[in-house]
Amino acid sequence: MIPVLDGAQLRARVGVDAAIAALRHALLSGAVATGGPARVTTPVRAGHLLLMPAEDPTFVGVKITGVAPANPDRGLPRITGTYLLHDAATLQPLAAIDGAALTVLRTSALSALAVAELAAPRASRLLVYGTGPQAAAHIRAVAAVRDLDDVAVVGRTPASTARFVRRWDGEPGPRPATADDVERADLVVCCTSSSTPLFDGDRLAAHATVVAMGSHTLDARELDAVTLRRATVVVEDRDTALREAADVAAAVRADPPHRLLTLTDVVEGAPVDPDRPRVFRSVGMAWEDLAVAAVALRH
Repeated sequence: MIPVLDGAQLRARVGVDAAIAALRHALLSGAVATGGPARVTTPVRAGHLLLMPAEDPTFVGVKITGVAPANPDRGLPRITGTYLLHDAATLQPLAAIDGAALTVLRTSALSALAVAELAAPRASRLLVYGTGPQAAAHIRAVAAVRDLDDVAVVGRTPASTARFVRRWDGEPGPRPATADDVERADLVVCCTSSSTPLFDGDRLAAHATVVAMGSHTLDARELDAVTLRRATVVVEDRDTALREAADVAAAVRADPPHRLLTLTDVVEGAPVDPDRPRVFRSVGMAWEDLAVAAVALRH
C-alpha cells in the first residue's frame, strides 16, 4: 500500500513557507516545464473533471480534480480530487494526496510568492473577495510574506461574510469590507468563481497589487478591462494564460502590444513599474502541484 495523505497530514508536512520555497525553486531551476501539457477537461453531470499531469527529473504526478458547482449548497466542497505521485524512472506509485487540500495549498503559496515579488514592501492593507477555503488560505499565505495591519473581506452575501469573520481563529482577523476599501487596499486578492468583475479598476490605487487566483474557465471575469489595461500583468505561462484566462486574452486582443510578464521573469529580476498597479492572474498549473507534492513526500 502506498501512503495516503489527507489534508491535515499534507499541511503538517508542508507549511506555507516551504510551499513558497518549493515553487520559487521550481521556477528558478527550470526543473519543471512551466508550460507542460494542457489540462484535460471532461464535462460530467455534476460539473467537470480535470486531469493535470506534470513531471520533473525525479517525480511524475497527476491530479484528478472534480469541480461540482452545486456542492456548496449541499454543505460539500466545490473542489474534490486526488493527487497521485509516481517515481519518474519507473512510474511506480509513491503516494496519494488529498487533491483539494493540495490545490488550496499550492494556489495560495503561489499567490504569496507573487505578492512577495510584486507588492510594495510595506503593503499592509489586504482586501479579499471570497469566503471559501481559498480565501482563508490566501489570508494566511499573504500574511507569511507581508505584515498585515488590516484584512477586509467581501463575500457573496453579507451573511456569508459574517460567517467567515466569526469562524476565523487566527491573526490577522478579517472584518467585513466597506465601500472605500478598494481605494485603500495595498493588496487585493480575488478567490471567487465570478463571471463578472468584482470591482471597478478605476478605483484601484496606483501602488496596489492584485491577485486573481486559479480561474481557468473561459467565463471567469474577476477583473475588468480597466484593471488589466492599467496594470503590469504577470501570468504563469503566456500561452496557457491566453488559452485559459479569458480576461487576459481579451485584454491582449484589445491591445496587441500588451506585454505579459511571466512569474519566472519577475522572480529572475525583471523590472516592474512601481507607478502602476500590478496584477498576477493565475490559472493554476500542474507543475505547481508537483512541486509541492514532492516536498510532502520528501518530508
